[in-house]
Amino acid sequence: MKKTSQKPVCKTSLFFWAFHGNLKLQICLFFIVVLIVGARVLPLEMQKRVINDAIALQNVEKLFLYCGIYLLSITLAGALKIAINYIQSIIGERVMFAMRQQLYEHILTLPLSFFRKTQPGMVVSALMSELSAAGTFAGMAFASPLTNILSLLAFAIYLMWLHTSLALLTLVIYPAVSFILPFLQRKANRANKSRVDITRSASNQIAESVSGIAEIQVHAAYQQEDKKFRYYNEKLKKVRIRWSLLKFGIKTTNNYFVSLGPFLVLLYGGYLIMHGQLGLGAMVAFLSAQEKLYDPWKELIDFYQVYQDASIRYKRTMEYFDHQPEFLLEAPPVESIDDRASVEVTGLSFQTEEGKYLLRDVSFRLKPGEHMALVGFSGSGKSTLIQCIAKMYQYSKGTIMLGGKNLADISKNSLVEKMGYISQRPFIFTGSVKDNLLYADLAVREVAGDEQLAEPELDRMILALQQAGLYADVMRFGLDTIVGSDQIDIINAVINIRPNFRKTFAVQLEPYVEFYKSTDYLYHSSLIGNIIFGVAVPNGLGVEQLSKHKDFTTFLKQTGLLEPLESLGERIISETLALIGDLEDPDLLAEKSPIPTESLERTRKILARSKDKKITETDKNFLLTIALEFTPAIHTMVGLPMALRESILEGRKKFPAWAEEFFPGEFKFYNKDSYIHNQSLLNNIFMGKAKQGMPHAQEKINKAIIQLLIEEDVLEYVVYLGMQFQVGSVGDRLSGGQKQKLAIARVLLKNSSLVIMDEATSALDNASQARIQRLIDTRWRDKRTVIAVMHRLDGIDSFDKIGVMKAGRLLEVGSYQELIDKKGVFHELLFGR
Repeated sequence: MKKTSQKPVCKTSLFFWAFHGNLKLQICLFFIVVLIVGARVLPLEMQKRVINDAIALQNVEKLFLYCGIYLLSITLAGALKIAINYIQSIIGERVMFAMRQQLYEHILTLPLSFFRKTQPGMVVSALMSELSAAGTFAGMAFASPLTNILSLLAFAIYLMWLHTSLALLTLVIYPAVSFILPFLQRKANRANKSRVDITRSASNQIAESVSGIAEIQVHAAYQQEDKKFRYYNEKLKKVRIRWSLLKFGIKTTNNYFVSLGPFLVLLYGGYLIMHGQLGLGAMVAFLSAQEKLYDPWKELIDFYQVYQDASIRYKRTMEYFDHQPEFLLEAPPVESIDDRASVEVTGLSFQTEEGKYLLRDVSFRLKPGEHMALVGFSGSGKSTLIQCIAKMYQYSKGTIMLGGKNLADISKNSLVEKMGYISQRPFIFTGSVKDNLLYADLAVREVAGDEQLAEPELDRMILALQQAGLYADVMRFGLDTIVGSDQIDIINAVINIRPNFRKTFAVQLEPYVEFYKSTDYLYHSSLIGNIIFGVAVPNGLGVEQLSKHKDFTTFLKQTGLLEPLESLGERIISETLALIGDLEDPDLLAEKSPIPTESLERTRKILARSKDKKITETDKNFLLTIALEFTPAIHTMVGLPMALRESILEGRKKFPAWAEEFFPGEFKFYNKDSYIHNQSLLNNIFMGKAKQGMPHAQEKINKAIIQLLIEEDVLEYVVYLGMQFQVGSVGDRLSGGQKQKLAIARVLLKNSSLVIMDEATSALDNASQARIQRLIDTRWRDKRTVIAVMHRLDGIDSFDKIGVMKAGRLLEVGSYQELIDKKGVFHELLFGR
């Protein structure tokens, strides 16, 4: 990892960021500041000369000269101010980027125990919010105080030059303010520190509640969570009021003292003019300079407050993350681990920070290629043991030797290539199936410094998916893909497959697939799909647009469909509302109805107006939309009238001619010789649609279709498309079993010599578990060292060794038969007393 500074990121001072890597920009700022100070003072002298030398002496030439210099000065000052702000923004954003990046890299290396006590929301808040003030300050850390201090000095010297005693009288205000404001600022700092700490606690509470929302809702624990948040919210309200009061108090105090300056100038300066000791031009220049003094002084006070706020947030943030990684990250050059990893654990103990022992004096040895199962009751220490071997936790005593090397001397970077870890609840990252499949392999290549980052060949990825049992799922993801019109090869292949598929599998798959036939009603398609018997082209007309279009409603009227469809729409909303009623979660039944949940309230109002015979044209459009989206096989709340079905089939015959007249080119109709755009590859191969709710349908369809995809040489491409499937936020579009299979495939692709499995098949069905067990017993035998935590004991007899744990101790180690013959703890665990 690249480091911005020699010191650890959490030990780096706030001022360091402002100058490191930005020295050239800061030097540039210095020269700009000198110019802008001169440009600020020059207009004051011009004011004096305009009055004394031009106006008083009625010299027009000098009037234009001095006014021209005045205009040039203020223009230059404005341009230089823009330049300063721009450079400050560049520095600030650079610092923000570097600060966040360095801290994020540091956070990723912190011990797992740190994250067990830290909410994700707090980390997000610290990185994205708390450091913002520090970045803003870093941008202005040099130029802002320099500009304003030099401006103050320049104005003070100029005032002294105009009149010494008057200048001293007006400038005496600022030392007085310099004593009062820091006193108030210290109080504001204490309030700000409390605000930062309480905000962090409140963020943690919110993150915890959101993470546990399912538990909260299932127990209706709303009041408990509300009380927890109310406690922090109330404290935050009070401290923010106090902090705001002190901030405004500082500004008000400053403004009051600064406003005394003109008062003193008018009083004493007026006296001096009356006694001929000060010229009128000098008096005007004095008043202007006094007014100008306020700007740099105010900016200095603002800068001081920004510094205090940024400093507190920065220190609090860095203090919170000021922990050291438990393990060495980068590998020494001499470090090496045998490709066929042996494992030797001796006297291993693990003690928590609270002093509780989770492991006590654990010892065992595995030869390269041996397989060991760890069994025992929950809380016996099985997972803790393998997490120590995987270098996830720093054990307290003992040694772990991997491939003849002490684990304590092996860096994370060296270990990552040799070891694969599959957890009980694997984490799936937002992105595609492929992104997650390559996640561990990419880490290995990055550690190795492979600049080309050449990913594994597609064949290897497919093999990993097959071995993990995810291949069929990924292939289905690919078949469900809608490809663009520019992908000619796959489109032609699908059109070629279609007749062979119909010829070979149509009868066999008819119970599972609804094939598109122009003479048949399609119960798994919507009513609008049945009328069109095709699809709208990309960006074409949708159902809502059609239902509002006068030409389309005229077509429906001419074909005798309009009134029956409106009547069906009214019946659908009536039946839906009757069944859903006042359910707290209407989504439970809404999937059986074409009415969106968010439209239920509107639906109630339409139904009431319909009963009162006050239905509007907009209401009719809504009823028509609902009816056209009705799919009989899915929306089972209402049956499809036989007469309406026959009318739709008659209307289907007339629709192409009508569409060609009113919307030429807007619709594509189902044809065995053409590709159906806007529909999936699978639907195109079928020239139909898979029926929903049919058990084992996917397996039968996959078997039928794979051979045809192979013949057209597109199977790998379909799987490749499936690997682009977006798994959703933290994999929420995948089932628990699919997540575990993907995690297993991820480790299989990595091809590690040591594989650690923590109940890695707990979410899989029996058949999938058996497949993984066969993989371990056959392909991994004598090739990979395996340590597996097992919850189920079936199939455990195939392991070379079995370790039985209880209360953090490894009580028995031996082969299945040895432990059975011993009739000890394992025999008791397997057969009971």
